[in-house]
Amino acid sequence: MSAVVLALLAAGALYVAAAGRTAWPLLRTASWLAGLAAAAGGAVLSAAHGDLRTHVAGHLLLGMVAPLLLVLAAPVTLALRALPVAAARRLARLLRTAPLRWAADPVVAVPANAAGLWLLYGTGLHAALSHRPGVAAAVAVHVLVSGYLATAAVLAVDPAPHRRSVGVRAGALAAGAAAHDVLATALYAAPPAGVRAAEEGARLMWDGGTVVTLVTAAVLWRRWYVSRGAVRAAESSAAALGRRA
Repeated sequence: MSAVVLALLAAGALYVAAAGRTAWPLLRTASWLAGLAAAAGGAVLSAAHGDLRTHVAGHLLLGMVAPLLLVLAAPVTLALRALPVAAARRLARLLRTAPLRWAADPVVAVPANAAGLWLLYGTGLHAALSHRPGVAAAVAVHVLVSGYLATAAVLAVDPAPHRRSVGVRAGALAAGAAAHDVLATALYAAPPAGVRAAEEGARLMWDGGTVVTLVTAAVLWRRWYVSRGAVRAAESSAAALGRRA
């Protein structure tokens, strides 16, 4: 687990160094650092496999809160601005490759994220992690990465070569929330064997997941509303120029 914390510290240092090389909003840097702090806290709490409430609190931080904050920090946009031109072009080409296009597609990323949670809690993997710290650390990394990819695919803060429509992204968000709620209900009805605070953990999964999903939906709506306003302003300007001609 210490390797995960060291990786998060390195990610923070690299982001701050890149932000210092270009004019970059301080709020985005704060969002990145807050996201890394949430991920570190989530990694620690999620290791409490015998207490489902604490474990779920860790996974909410690691798989939902941290990804939302990290996505809002727009790390890919920062990298494209801060890297030398040749390296930025290589990164842009990498983003257009088929595997990354698939990974950034909400139709793929959101179901993959939900499937990982069902695999963790529905197959006995959760119980096995308490005796295998290496596997537990790998699962924590997977929860963070899959949560980031799903959130990034829905919000589309960074540039994406083949961005889905806002309707598709909103639908994917709703489907992911439904899968999360059904999993919480299943855990409430049949919690993993040998865990404490099982009912509280299931309720926290439902309530906490709902809150983060509503925040994500609000961010998605605001981004759509602002973009529509910009389009309407551009159309009005073009119409005014046409009347003057």
